[in-house]
Amino acid sequence: MLTLRYLSFALLLGMLSMLPLTTHANTATWQALQEGGLVILMRHALAPGIGDPPAFKLEECDTQRNLSAEGRAQAVRVGQAFREREVPIDAVYSSRWCRALETAEQLALGDVEPTPWLDSFFRNPGEREALTQALRDNIMAWQGPGNLMLVTHQVNITALIGGVVRSGDMAVVRPEGQVLNVVGSLSSNGE
Repeated sequence: MLTLRYLSFALLLGMLSMLPLTTHANTATWQALQEGGLVILMRHALAPGIGDPPAFKLEECDTQRNLSAEGRAQAVRVGQAFREREVPIDAVYSSRWCRALETAEQLALGDVEPTPWLDSFFRNPGEREALTQALRDNIMAWQGPGNLMLVTHQVNITALIGGVVRSGDMAVVRPEGQVLNVVGSLSSNGE
């Protein structure tokens, strides 16, 4: 019964990610990013479907759910918006899933570092606590003058800060002492 509820919830999240973006420009969030010192939690761009096929293999992109042409265009738009606004990005980390890596690469904001603490725990909910703690620890350790871009998955972002982030959208957070403050959100349409 718990598995059925979890799958139903996952299906709902996936369907929500397909809705058109309705957020408006967030000038304060962009201004805060221009000042630096923040962490951007980006959900990978549009990769239609939910989860991964049963034959999923981390090392083989053709066994995974991958970005669509629209997803690649989303990632390019986001990267362009960051460059146009001269937002300093000191580092880009990504989940090792191909859809996250491709999103990070299409952003073209710097070298991409694949890291396991951004990997999805959708198929293995027992990994939620450990991955969420590792994500939190890495965010809390961020001290760059610029910003840190993290490309990950919906389940990871929800576990960390709550709420739903649509495909290609971002939550912007500020690590302060032992507290993680949400500064704002940005949509993949560059607003």
